[in-house]
Amino acid sequence: MELHVATPTGTHTAYAYTGGKPFDPTLPCIVFIHGALHDHSAWTLLSRWFAHRGHAVLAVDLPGHGRSEGPPLASVEALADWTLALLDAADVQQAALVGHSMGSLIALEAAARAPERITRLAMLGTAYPMKVSDALLNTALENPLKAIDMVNAFSISTTASKPSYPGPGMWVHGSNRALMRRTQAGQTAVNLFHLDFSVCNQYANGLQAAALVRCPVTFVLGKSDQMTSPKLTGELAAALKGRVVMVEAGHHMMAEAPDAVLGAVRTAVG
Repeated sequence: MELHVATPTGTHTAYAYTGGKPFDPTLPCIVFIHGALHDHSAWTLLSRWFAHRGHAVLAVDLPGHGRSEGPPLASVEALADWTLALLDAADVQQAALVGHSMGSLIALEAAARAPERITRLAMLGTAYPMKVSDALLNTALENPLKAIDMVNAFSISTTASKPSYPGPGMWVHGSNRALMRRTQAGQTAVNLFHLDFSVCNQYANGLQAAALVRCPVTFVLGKSDQMTSPKLTGELAAALKGRVVMVEAGHHMMAEAPDAVLGAVRTAVG
């Protein structure tokens, strides 16, 4: 589904996967927001499950990622505004937000900026502050393909997740690396990986945003997450009075533990 989203730089076409069903804004809506150097395909299982069970689904490509046009946005705040503008373009009055990693910060900020519009908030693979080491930032700037390999190794906690999403024989490490490389290559105006990492690293409004959120919040955290350690989530979870669900996975939890993540999100927003 293509939507025309108004931004400070003009109106740009945004892509959202609707889970294999025509989008109906009169149904309860869920917006899925991906993390750094990913796209809507991170949400295939979840978006299809909800779309085929009475929900309107928008699994978005953020600006400059995947099929969405426009320059990539350089802050969580700008991306939160874009998310709310996307709801306007889709004629959606209220929605639940599900975000992974960078997307979880975007969802948090959007819920704070429009608390009357966000019905539920699910934050997957999140931490606050979401700091990125100088070594990883510099590698992303100077050698993004090497940084992709580093992050891929850090994000997946097992050699081979079985049965492996979306089915037996799927190579979780290889598919994630291919997606990140494709997303990086698809943006020629900037080094997208370094930009996305910088967006996470620079966000400093998390606790202030938490004070403005009015909807129920669920955290879904990987027990073996090396990118956003669950140890760094406690203060934010307390501020949001959030429910915390732990799954046996690393940062790339939607692929490593698809059934557990689906179950957690079903409880969070269903």
